[in-house]
Amino acid sequence: MQAHRTPKRTEFLGLLLALALWSSAGLGSLRAQDEGEPASAPPPAAEVESKSAFDIYKEGGWFMHVLLVCSIGTIAVVVYSFVQITPKKMAPKNLVDQVNGCMASKDVGTAYQLCQSNPNPYANVISTALLKVNFDRDLANKVSMVEAAAESLDEEEHKQMVWVNYLNVFATLAPMIGLLGTVWGMIESFDQLAAGNAQPQDLAGGIKKAMGTTAGGLIVGIPAMFFYFFFRDKLAGVMTTIQKHASFAIDILSGEIRLEGAVEQAAEAAAEAEAAEN
Repeated sequence: MQAHRTPKRTEFLGLLLALALWSSAGLGSLRAQDEGEPASAPPPAAEVESKSAFDIYKEGGWFMHVLLVCSIGTIAVVVYSFVQITPKKMAPKNLVDQVNGCMASKDVGTAYQLCQSNPNPYANVISTALLKVNFDRDLANKVSMVEAAAESLDEEEHKQMVWVNYLNVFATLAPMIGLLGTVWGMIESFDQLAAGNAQPQDLAGGIKKAMGTTAGGLIVGIPAMFFYFFFRDKLAGVMTTIQKHASFAIDILSGEIRLEGAVEQAAEAAAEAEAAEN
């Protein structure tokens, strides 16, 4: 029994000795690598050149020229809308007061002259209504005056809405042009790939054009869309104010509303109209 266990114990001790020698050899090789020459460092990355907006514009190609035209058109319409679509321009308070004074004194001729000498949406609406005045009919033919004023009001709103709608056109067109530039740039990149130019620098040109035109389209389209909704709502508010002023003036003429000091206001309006003619 004792003689049978001795060979197994000897084999186990030999296996442990072999593992110890292998471990010491591995540690020695690692130590030799640490004490030897250091590993070569990776090559430094190439510096990325910063590009200006003009550089990105040139890389975008002719798509950027179209987007530039859209941006100029957007700025022009925004400036026009800021100047024109205001109660001060479309329904001046001084004119409204003078017309109300003439309506109170039934001086239709002076009121019409005032509107003709001060062309604006409110004056155009009142002028159209005054053409329907007939004192021989009930309430000076108020029904016909209201209908004429409503038609003229719709026409004036349409005139101003044409300009506001241009903002909607630019807001829709600019991102579409940017998307077209994106597709065009990706086609150029795939052409390079099909020709066997698989290096990143070979594909960068088309990708830069794609990203540049996309950004340009959004830069133009987002403000245009914002100002479209802004001026659309503002125009609706101004036209509502004009409608109230016109309705008030017609009610004064028909006798449903009476103003204090109407004679004085009518006299002032007549004097100003006569001065304007001279």
